[in-house]
Amino acid sequence: MTTLSKTFDPITAPAAIAGGGEVRDYFMLLKPRVMSLVVLTALVGMLVTPSGIHPVLAAASLLMIAIGAGASGCLNMWWDADIDSVMTRTRTRPIPAGRVTPGEAFAFGTALSVGSVLALGLIANWLSALLLALTILFYVVVYSMGLKRVTAQNIVIGGAAGALPPIIGQAAVTGAVHLDTIVLFAIIFVWTPPHFWALALVKSGEYGRAGIPMLPNVAGPDATRLQILLYTLVLVPLALMPGPLGFGGTGYMAIATLSGGAMLALAVKVYRRRTGESADRAAMELFGFSILYLLLLFATLLSEHGFGLFRALPWSAT
Repeated sequence: MTTLSKTFDPITAPAAIAGGGEVRDYFMLLKPRVMSLVVLTALVGMLVTPSGIHPVLAAASLLMIAIGAGASGCLNMWWDADIDSVMTRTRTRPIPAGRVTPGEAFAFGTALSVGSVLALGLIANWLSALLLALTILFYVVVYSMGLKRVTAQNIVIGGAAGALPPIIGQAAVTGAVHLDTIVLFAIIFVWTPPHFWALALVKSGEYGRAGIPMLPNVAGPDATRLQILLYTLVLVPLALMPGPLGFGGTGYMAIATLSGGAMLALAVKVYRRRTGESADRAAMELFGFSILYLLLLFATLLSEHGFGLFRALPWSAT
């Protein structure tokens, strides 16, 4: 398929855009829903390894991680304003709607990026600051500018940026990276393709008009359904690994098993239903549940390690 080239200079606002948005417009540029997930996963990364860091420093570090994530979302919207303007679900975002100019968004995102990285380095340590900087650069430069418009594997490779917050959180409070958050990284990384491809099955027409080579537009919907099922078959047992590795307790294993079974059942349903409204409905069910699935996994780990509910499995590594 033909990819969409940039139709305007992303730093110079078109004459039709007035700019001067309200506070809520700038807040929306930070992708608050994505930011909330970053906060949750980074917080879990902080908690799975005891650190003894002062709670105020931990909270300040978490805030900087959240701001850095929001900054990368802002710069993604700045770069993708031309794409957002032709897609129904994104055309009301602040830039395509004309409430914020591309130049304003670029300046806002850049300032927050630099400020959050420097502040995290001063508050916590420079390893976590470096990881945050790499995450922002990877999401904005590698994914948004480099991969999104040229390869159907954009989500697979670009998913690494969204999977890094647990590692950054752990590095902020311990000054090191351990196996537990590498496993959490892997869970988010493998979860990302089936989550987004389920939506892409339904929105393939919009992605096609925008020139984004999502997998259904390049390989076809049936190949996408197979890939969703295969990734889910890897994801569900991978999400059980915190138990035997000793940082997921009995509660986590119960939640991961039950929700993983539901996730796999929905992926099978998507694979089997291939035409008509029932196919779209199955894909949207998987898309919606996949968000709940990831939230359940990390919320359970948060409860176990943050509220003293952790009970290790008798056969775990601990």
